Amino acid sequence: MRIVDVCPFYAPSAGGVRTYVDAKLRSAARLGHELIVVAPGAEDRVVKVGSGAVLATVAAPKFQLDRRYRYFNDEGRLHRELSRWHPDHVECSSPWSSAGMVGRWQGKATRSLFMHSDPIAAHGYRLLRMCSHAVVDRLFARFWAHLRALGGLFDTIVCPSSQLSQRLSSKGVQRVETLSLGVAGDFSPRWRSERLRGDLLQGLGLPPSGCLLLGVGRLGAEKRWDLVIEGVSAAARAQPVGLILVGDGPRRAALLHMSRDMPSVRLAAPIADRTELAKLMASADALVHGCEAETYGLVIAEARASGLPLIVPDRGGAFEQLQDGVGVSYAAGSAKSLEQALLGYFRERDRFARGAGQVCHVPGLDEHFERLFARFGALGASALADTTGLKAAA
Repeated sequence: MRIVDVCPFYAPSAGGVRTYVDAKLRSAARLGHELIVVAPGAEDRVVKVGSGAVLATVAAPKFQLDRRYRYFNDEGRLHRELSRWHPDHVECSSPWSSAGMVGRWQGKATRSLFMHSDPIAAHGYRLLRMCSHAVVDRLFARFWAHLRALGGLFDTIVCPSSQLSQRLSSKGVQRVETLSLGVAGDFSPRWRSERLRGDLLQGLGLPPSGCLLLGVGRLGAEKRWDLVIEGVSAAARAQPVGLILVGDGPRRAALLHMSRDMPSVRLAAPIADRTELAKLMASADALVHGCEAETYGLVIAEARASGLPLIVPDRGGAFEQLQDGVGVSYAAGSAKSLEQALLGYFRERDRFARGAGQVCHVPGLDEHFERLFARFGALGASALADTTGLKAAA
């Protein structure tokens, strides 16, 4: 099967998106499929990255809110790119304007929309947190109408968590299904290094008995790292708690400024080496996360696979991955609630660590891709059967 993946947020520094797409390219080749990833770029370019694996960029302008990214702005050009590859299936990985472009393409391929982002939760619910979700949904009525229209343009809309599937379905979006993700790389408790843990605690001015928290992800407003830093700093006034925050993004300078007088908080550069990241994850005491708008949360799954307890907000894909006895949740958007959750975790961290270590198996991304590609094949078979039936009826 030849699959074209229209991926608006693929970029050299795209974090979880790039991790997912790179693993997808490898898995498609292993399973005997051709995969062409079409992404906006600085120039028109086609790069063969493996057997049956291609990265094709279409010249596009930079995204003004985060200039590390670009966006498709020419529907006709994107349609010509799709037609050029003669795909059996087209997948779009963003519900923004590019999804409408893909949906309106006149090609015969089946098509799917994968909800890798949840714009209303990430922006609407967060920025208008003084309003109820029902009020925000009414304010975003046009975007909900856009999503419902996409349900008529795509053969399926795939969500990586059931909470997102349920929200879309409840708002009248059709053809929604759930397909969870997994982890890419060798994340495991066996990478734990007490020496590394001790060095990191020492760098935060904490003793070996302290609690080493880890945050990993894009430093964007929707990730709420300012809330995490505020909550950790408050908890650190009562207990020896520190945070290593790994990542980059538009909020980096502001977060550095915010934490300049907080010895218990340190920002670190992104870690491209997956083995080094696995070692760091396994050597921390818990993963703390601030974003309640994750559709799944690859970093959450990586932490689970590493045997880390989770400290996550009580909504979204991160919360859906929290299992009994392997972490705590707090009220989304509340630094005070996070502070109390951190102190509660500190008091019982030995129990949480034992629980996380016992349930740390997480499926790999290869298993996810096998199911995803099989679903694409089933869509094609169904479309062929419908066409054959129509011809017979005629």
